[in-house]
Formats: sequence, C-alpha cells, structure tokens
Amino acid sequence: MEFRVIKRCKSSKARLGEIVTDHGRLETPVFMPVGTAGAIKGISPEEAKDAGVEIILANTYHLYLRPGHELIEKLGGLHRFMNWSGPILTDSGGFQTLSLSKLRTISADGVTFRSHLDGSTHFLGPETVMEIQRTLGADIIMTLDECAPFGADPDYVHDSVKLTEQWARRCLEERKDNGQALFCVVQGGIYPKLREMSARGLVSMGFDGYALGGLSVGEDKHTRENIIRLTRKFLPEEKPVYLMGVGTTEDIIASVKMGVDMFDCVMPTRNARNGTLFTHKGKLIIKNAQYTDDSSPIEEGCGCYTCSNYSRAYLRHLFLSREILAYRLNTIHNLYYYAKLMSGIGQAIREDRLAEFSHDFYRGEAESL
Repeated sequence: MEFRVIKRCKSSKARLGEIVTDHGRLETPVFMPVGTAGAIKGISPEEAKDAGVEIILANTYHLYLRPGHELIEKLGGLHRFMNWSGPILTDSGGFQTLSLSKLRTISADGVTFRSHLDGSTHFLGPETVMEIQRTLGADIIMTLDECAPFGADPDYVHDSVKLTEQWARRCLEERKDNGQALFCVVQGGIYPKLREMSARGLVSMGFDGYALGGLSVGEDKHTRENIIRLTRKFLPEEKPVYLMGVGTTEDIIASVKMGVDMFDCVMPTRNARNGTLFTHKGKLIIKNAQYTDDSSPIEEGCGCYTCSNYSRAYLRHLFLSREILAYRLNTIHNLYYYAKLMSGIGQAIREDRLAEFSHDFYRGEAESL
C-alpha cells in the first residue's frame, strides 16, 4: 500500500490523500461501508460500485466462523469469493471483544470465543488473526486489539492498552511480505493520558496506518471529539488515520477537520433497512404518511439509481409492505449520499473551501429541523 497527501487544508488539519493498493486507488477522506460477512446487506457489489463505494470493510471473526477462511482461500480469496474487484479492509475481530463480551474470555495469549452460531469454542490470538487475514487476502488488515467497554475504570483501560500493544507487536512479528498493509488500533478509552500512551507505544513500532478504536461506544460528542483531536496529535502525518465505527455525517466532517482520513460505520445501511434516508436537508423517514402520494424522488437532483427511477410514494409502499426491494433501493441511495458527501469534502479541501462546505452543510441540516 502507498499513501500520499495531495493537498492540505489551510483552515484545519484536513487533508486530501491517495491510497494505492493492489486492487486499485482510492481518494481520502473515504467512507467504507460495512460488509461484515463479505457482503453489504441488501445490495450487490456491482450496485455498491455504481453508488460510488471504493472500499469495503469485512470482518475476520465472522468470516472465520462462516464460511471459514480456508474455504475462501481455496476459492480464490475474498475478492473473488464476493466478486469485489476494489480494495478490502478486514477488521481483526477486536471489536467483538466488546460486542460479544458475554461470549468471550480474554487472556494474555488472545481471546477465546464461544460461537454465537452453535456454541463451539474458538481461540483467536494475534498470530491466528494474522493468518486468517492473510488467507482472506484483504488489502488492509488490522492488528488484534481489546476494545474496552465505555465506563471502564482507568486501571482496566490501562491494562487493556498494554495488552493491545503486546498483541500489536506480535501481529507485526507475524507479518508476511505479501503486500498487505497492516494498521494498528489506538485504544485508551476516554482517558487522555492512556490515549497518548497507546499512540506513542504503537507509533514507535512503525505501522502502515493508525486506527482510533473504542469510540462511539457511549461517550458524548464533546468527549469523543476531544479524544480524537488529542490522539491525532501523536500520530505520524505521513500515514493514513482511520476512525473506527464513527459514521454520522456531522462526526465525519468534524473528524476530517482534525486530520482523519478513513471511516466505517453501519449507519447508512442500517438506517436504510429501517426506512431512514439521508438527504442534504436532513433525514427522511419514508414510512411517514406525508409520502403516501408523493411522486418526487427521495431528493431532487440526486443521481443515484433509486432517485433516478422511483418515487417516495413507491418506496413508502415497498417499505410498509416489507418488500426486500425496499431495503435494496434505500441502501443504494444512502450509500450514494455518503459517497457524494466524501467526494464533496475532498473537492472542498482541494479548492480551499472546506469551511464554506461545512457551513453550508450544517445550515442545510438546521433548516430541516
């Protein structure tokens, strides 16, 4: 993987960048839709590409359980398996130490999970997750980390930071010279000193990129922004910075201004399946009665497939009828919206008008309230 900064913003820490992988080039800032099990829920890879998606996130833990990384390797790797020709990033399974906390036990060696599928027991250590990600063939892979729960006391988070650092070192030692970029995960909860300790320790090892984990798990927006701003200061300027699991449009714009390059979140796809659609004037709840006979598209001027062909009235009918097509069409629109948002941010950085772009965005949101 190669990363270079193309343009720096004059009014903030934002930057326009480029990542080049064996499966293509992408421009940063970039948003990665979540395809946990090797698929973005509701749509095909071709539809994702047409909606402007450049890179997909998949999950090591879930693909290991089903269908199995060895099977995926046998069938040509994850790109061929899911018919996606663009870059893929795989999460190591570190977030599952939080999301599946009732089904796991953590030790210095790694994490023992009780499968949520059939109750079977599985051990994932740094060496294991590196081997799984190698066989999956993702372009960007992640070190194993522990995502401490929100509200954990400083002593617990301190131990979690040290464990995450130890696991990152073991992942680095296990790395193969196969072209995969290896990112580590900065932890430390809401504690500034621990975030600094985590960042400094990981930077000293030298990774291809740095992720900020353990955020958007319960903390308030002000605290989250303070932690991002503080942690970003300790990360190298020549490497991409990835904010994990944070995906509101407001958080994305604010974080780009603090120097973040990459984002992922289930928000656009999950909201689509719940009937919430994103527009430049705020969220549109498609089930609302006001759209019963509305012949207009979700958003006038939107170039997505959904808005080019279907009315709000039809989308409301599909959603209330629980037709699968509703989830597909809604997802296409939301992913297109996010892709256009990111390209708009990038263009604003290129033209030195990010402050104006941000002002116009928030003004549109406010006018919709």
